[in-house]
Amino acid sequence: MKVSVKKIDDINFIMSGTVENRTIETKVAEFKEKLSKDTNADAQKSENIEQEAAGEVFKEFINAGIKEANIDIETILGQPLLKKYEQQGENVYFEVALSVSPVVDVDALDYSEIVPDFTKPKADPEAVEAKLTEFVQQQAPFIPIEKPRPLQEGDVAVIDFKGFIEGKPFEGGSAEKFNLKIGSNSFIPGFEEQLIGMEYGEERSITVTFPEDYQAADLAGKETKFDVKLHEIQEQKAQTPDDAFAQKILSDPLATLETLKEKFADQIISEELSRLYMEELKPKIVNALLEKFDFTLPANIVEQEIDAKVREKTKNYTEEEHKQFLEDKEKFLQLRESVRKEAQDVVKTALIVEALAKKEGIEVHLQEVHAALGYQAMMTGQDAQELVKYYEENNLMTSAKMGLTEDKLFGKLLGFHKQ
Repeated sequence: MKVSVKKIDDINFIMSGTVENRTIETKVAEFKEKLSKDTNADAQKSENIEQEAAGEVFKEFINAGIKEANIDIETILGQPLLKKYEQQGENVYFEVALSVSPVVDVDALDYSEIVPDFTKPKADPEAVEAKLTEFVQQQAPFIPIEKPRPLQEGDVAVIDFKGFIEGKPFEGGSAEKFNLKIGSNSFIPGFEEQLIGMEYGEERSITVTFPEDYQAADLAGKETKFDVKLHEIQEQKAQTPDDAFAQKILSDPLATLETLKEKFADQIISEELSRLYMEELKPKIVNALLEKFDFTLPANIVEQEIDAKVREKTKNYTEEEHKQFLEDKEKFLQLRESVRKEAQDVVKTALIVEALAKKEGIEVHLQEVHAALGYQAMMTGQDAQELVKYYEENNLMTSAKMGLTEDKLFGKLLGFHKQ
């Protein structure tokens, strides 16, 4: 094994060299011998022997380069980046990029130079009353209407329905005494609208078409007839909010209506402060930090961030679009270069935030990241476990953790904990 290390700048290195093919072959033989003695070994392990052996040799190559350059392992950032792998006669040629942590001196930073001034939002009394009214309406129970009238939007219709495709009933297309809120858009587009105006006991046939992207492939895009009978119309009757209502909602026997209004006021302030932070304060702090500091960026981390941004931009590509994209080298390189500056700023910000968070004693734990992703999934209608899996498989957990660290740090600098 021959390894040479070239220092590109103060934190970036290129390791290059060769490993004899017989070294890898010897390692494969060692793995096979070890596997033959393992009575619990399965076929999958046997298939991966050559890959594992090559991986082990690659680690030894990296370790040799680290030793050659006298690099402190504790300072290494991220994973070494394999830039070139070539078969050269009796040898395999490796070229690897490796970076160490830059020095980010935050001790002398004057926070007043990077933290913008702002005025804490206030809750408009009219906005509080509007939020209270909306909440009371949402909490109101549905009860049968006192005087018969036609069905209208916002009502709950108690209906029987039976669906037919080409004259034949289909599975899951019928129900009895089903409660459907008109305007909820919980049924096929056009279904709820065609019920408006129905009277008690009325029967009506309506025709709708399942969306082309409907989850049940056998129904997608098909025209369907529904026979519907209306049994009952229910409406929400909101009560007048008082102290008793507040005590019930807050589960507090000492609560008053004013207490509940204060909760809504706090919610309005929190929402407005969050908007102000995301749209104005955070970008200003980030831009100020980027201008304030100047240091060499770890090339391998920048490339990994570019990879992540490319994956994000292409994740919704079809299989054919992915194939065309990867085959068009110029287009692929253009996309990578188009996100390079953004990736560099992300990495630079992360390193500054990491140094500042350490100085301020701010930490973010894994369960906090999972909780944040769970909330994100809930707000966007995604599956929480699938979202966490996506982040893990695409090496985005570190980025998510850094995002939370950033918000904790900036929140402290802005004095949100004192608000």
